[in-house]
Amino acid sequence: MTAPVLRPGAGAPATGHRDPRALWPEHARRLYDHLVALYGEDDVLPTLAAAWIAHQRSVNTQKTYGRGFRIFEEFAREHGVHPMAVTFPLADTFRLHLETAPTWQRVKGGARGEMARTGMPYSDASRANALSSASSFFAYLDVVSDDGVKNPFDAVQRPYIDPDYSPTPGYTEAEFARLLAVARDHHRVAAYRTRAYALLLVLYTCCLRIDSLLNARVEDLGYDKGHRVLHLEKVKGGGRKKKPIPPVAWDALQDYLDGRTEGWLFQTAGGGQLDEPAVWRLLQSLAKRAGLPLRGPHGTKVDAITHALAKKDARPDKVQRWADHNDSRTTQRYNRRKELLDDSPGYSLAADVAGALAHSVD
Repeated sequence: MTAPVLRPGAGAPATGHRDPRALWPEHARRLYDHLVALYGEDDVLPTLAAAWIAHQRSVNTQKTYGRGFRIFEEFAREHGVHPMAVTFPLADTFRLHLETAPTWQRVKGGARGEMARTGMPYSDASRANALSSASSFFAYLDVVSDDGVKNPFDAVQRPYIDPDYSPTPGYTEAEFARLLAVARDHHRVAAYRTRAYALLLVLYTCCLRIDSLLNARVEDLGYDKGHRVLHLEKVKGGGRKKKPIPPVAWDALQDYLDGRTEGWLFQTAGGGQLDEPAVWRLLQSLAKRAGLPLRGPHGTKVDAITHALAKKDARPDKVQRWADHNDSRTTQRYNRRKELLDDSPGYSLAADVAGALAHSVD
């Protein structure tokens, strides 16, 4: 394989010049540091891989690709092959490896950060993400290489992902209201109560992805034509969007901000950016208190779309724009996950059978 080769010294700018790597987003810098520790600064892989991550528009894509590439890189290294020298046979073996390899899990009772490969094998979605990440990296190499690079993952089969299926449990409107009540009333620390309540309300009533909301700042709040709005960067496709904030969510947000006019919209006690793992832990804690199935923050957007489409005056086109979906089929998939359960003919059959059994004579 002919791979792009940097000129000697191209990995680090000359003294007195600004380092362009300083402009890389967080996930690109993290991958660069990880790879430099393994391959050293003289190897072109850390720079090319990080530049590829920085090339992705969406923060969510940057994070997903960075995670998938680490899985691929570890596999190649364990087989004694430089990641940029992988050919189709090993790429296809990587597909088979993902089907059976145990995943990394924290060691209970172990040292801080201690991990071991004791988890269940990768899910279909995780395998598809890892394969897509590796394929995207080689596609990027082909673009930046003068000689072109053959993508060894072009012929590798991907797991089939049913777009209409999700293991994430949905909440009814009454169940979601119960979750909100728990967030508002039951945390022993008042500041955490107001933050949890405001976060859930904004996430739900503005139909947001969690990464988009966590990247928002107080300075992004505004006013436009009678509406309180939040100016957000779109997670997918780039650009910015104004999201109207309904009064109940705005009031909860103002209670939480308590006069604060700058910084991350949702922040830690120390003023840092609240991260997604912290929100996962928060929502799972609230769900336990509310007696509801555990799930992550994306379930809130699923609920918001499902509940909005269930309204008698629902306009699917308006819900699609509100959800920031380019394709109406994506919006309907969110709805169908819930409606397929509610409208199952099995309930009617079961009621008839139960009635017949109740009147049967032994």
